[in-house]
Amino acid sequence: MSATKVGAIAIGLAGALAASPAYSQSAGGGSDAEIALLKQQLKMLEQKLDRLQKQTNANTATAASANANAKAADAKAARVASANAAIPVKGPVAPSGVVVTMPNNRPTICTADQANCVAITSRLHWDVGGYDYRPNTAATVPQKLDSGQNVRRARIGVAGKFFNDWNFALVYDFGGSSDGFGGAAPGSLPGGGLSGVENAYVSYTGLKPFGGKMAIEAGIMDLPYTLDEATSSNDIMFMERASPGVIATNIAAGDFRSAAGARWFNDQLWIGGYVTGPTSGAIHSASSASPAGTSEQYGGVIRVAGNPISGKNYSVHIGADAEWLVQPPRNQLTQAQTLTLSDRPELRIDPTTLISTGAIANVSGAQVYGVEAAATYGPFIAQGEYYWFNVDRSANTGLPPFGAPSLKFDGGYAQVGYVLTGENHAYNPATASYSGIKPHDPFSLAGGGWGAWEIAGRVSTMDLNDQIAQAVGIAGGRQTVYTAALNWYVNNNVRFMLNYLHGDIAKQASATSAADVGSKFDAVAMRTQFAF
Repeated sequence: MSATKVGAIAIGLAGALAASPAYSQSAGGGSDAEIALLKQQLKMLEQKLDRLQKQTNANTATAASANANAKAADAKAARVASANAAIPVKGPVAPSGVVVTMPNNRPTICTADQANCVAITSRLHWDVGGYDYRPNTAATVPQKLDSGQNVRRARIGVAGKFFNDWNFALVYDFGGSSDGFGGAAPGSLPGGGLSGVENAYVSYTGLKPFGGKMAIEAGIMDLPYTLDEATSSNDIMFMERASPGVIATNIAAGDFRSAAGARWFNDQLWIGGYVTGPTSGAIHSASSASPAGTSEQYGGVIRVAGNPISGKNYSVHIGADAEWLVQPPRNQLTQAQTLTLSDRPELRIDPTTLISTGAIANVSGAQVYGVEAAATYGPFIAQGEYYWFNVDRSANTGLPPFGAPSLKFDGGYAQVGYVLTGENHAYNPATASYSGIKPHDPFSLAGGGWGAWEIAGRVSTMDLNDQIAQAVGIAGGRQTVYTAALNWYVNNNVRFMLNYLHGDIAKQASATSAADVGSKFDAVAMRTQFAF
């Protein structure tokens, strides 16, 4: 209760006491009972006043204590706030600017604006198979082909881009892609493998003239020369490309090739040209004696191809290409300048070649001219190429034969494929070739999908004979191979391939000897492949 109210009560009591005697006098003295009653009321009022005073004092003390506590709490809060101000407050995590994705299961790291990316790429092609090889005579070389296995390709590397327009790749091949014999070829490794840098290039794609896209590139790369070579080894319908194209690209193009050039393309047309040098595994040393040092070769390729007719379920592809070996490598010890044209029988379980010109002497240059065509209709695809070779033998090495005429060879292939599950080979304008199959229903026991299934057939022929019956002629042999294939595309990353091959090699002992040294073979092989 407040002090004002207590004072009012005290005044009221005093007034009551003062009025009591007057009332008693006016009443003629009053009775003792009334006086006693008034004294009792006064005492009760005094007791009540004491209680009120004590309650007032208690309330005042409580209010003072609460005020003190509030001030202490405010001081503590101030101290805590001051301490917290010195400690950094953890707010939302700022974006790192890096995006990690897995397109087609390829680990890829990009900046948030997608202008800079780096990705890990890899592929494994593991082959197993066997031959039924039948030499025509005891003079045939070889007399046997070995069955077994071969890690055809085992590549891993990185690829990506800087600032949108600068593309790069660095890929190393640990497999037996070149399948050379240890010690017999420059760069050979024990066990028969020729492995090395398969891709190491930079490409600029910032220019887009004439409404198309353009890439200016240099380094070690896979040149998109010929339709078959422009198709990725992950996407070809057979375990090996046809021999005529392999022999052509080995002259001055193909895998592992150093090159610089440009390509321009849109959806209908592709034009490209490159200056080429040696492969990444070639020995080019003027002082090496074992193996002998050689000068670097150089050459060039051009290709014009396109997809002039195309629709939702069909397409037609045509093209032409040319290749030049301008300066063959020269042996720095013997001064010999040679070129060898050869290939395995479209299977590399055994790396032995069955057709070969041997080392053609005094080669001053070589040219290859080719045509290509392909068409698709729904799940059906047909493709073919043909090549004409010319080898000039006018180099001045001081070694025989002298004044030998140029050599001419030719070969080609035709192939067809049909996807039993209905998928189709899509056209890739960047390389003017067809891509592989992407299963509509990847294999899954849980989901019930069985992937994509494809059957294919091919016939190829290569003639490395010229000027037969002349001393300066070449009897490299004529090879014809028939191949049937069954491909199972498990998903976008895994594929199994089964090939059956029948080959016939017609070959005589030399240009001036008609002795039969030919052979026949049948082979069955399977490839296990993954790629990302």
